[in-house]
Amino acid sequence: MEIATYKNDVWGQEVLLGVSWELLWLVIAAAFVIIALHAVYEAFRRRGERPSSDGPRVKRHGAVDRVFHWVMAVSVLVLLVTGVLPIIGIEFAWLTIHWIAGLVLTAAVLFHIVRSLFWQDLKSMWISPSDLREPFDDSVKPGKYSVAQKAMHATVSILSLLVIGSGLVLFAMIDTPWWERTNSISEATLGWMFFLHGLSTLALIAVTALHVYFGLRPEKLFYTRSMIKGWISEAELDAHHDRSRWSPEDSASAGPAAD
Repeated sequence: MEIATYKNDVWGQEVLLGVSWELLWLVIAAAFVIIALHAVYEAFRRRGERPSSDGPRVKRHGAVDRVFHWVMAVSVLVLLVTGVLPIIGIEFAWLTIHWIAGLVLTAAVLFHIVRSLFWQDLKSMWISPSDLREPFDDSVKPGKYSVAQKAMHATVSILSLLVIGSGLVLFAMIDTPWWERTNSISEATLGWMFFLHGLSTLALIAVTALHVYFGLRPEKLFYTRSMIKGWISEAELDAHHDRSRWSPEDSASAGPAAD
């Protein structure tokens, strides 16, 4: 199975055409195997009593961050659907929907970068040596984000920048309300852009599948709830986090809030 496909340009030279979409089925199969193996592992893993969601609550995610998360999630899903379905033979008018979703994703990511640099604590997402002990020592609890969540954030960040950067170059190759398509990009450069766009798309498919799976796992649903409603209970905070590494300002005074 090849990673890339090639073609001859107008000069008869072999140039990169793009990623080989035969990899799509390998990516789907690999994601399914990983999910299945993890589900079996978790089914036989001994767990203590799940902390209650009742009682005092603490804020985990502000409204701005929750809106950003869901705007990004929807735009990525729309991009994946409109980008992949035509490749597997499902034809529809996908191009306009695709580039609009791409612009929404680009705007959301730019907003997040600016917000992260000036209004948020970047250190909370850095992976430190102590974080690497978490998967192997149940006594080591994370701060606000676990090492798995930090790794997921880093992976999605890199893939998003790759898919946006290559997508913007490809965007110049189509007619839009603002310009007519350009033919100034060489076939070799265009091939690399298609390759990077396709490869990052395949990786995003796998990462998205894993993210959805972990977000729906029973023991992780409180994180998903916090991304919808903004809060976790103090019992959940104490069970899953180290207060010396993350102690929300309102943890001492927050009471039960209306859903």
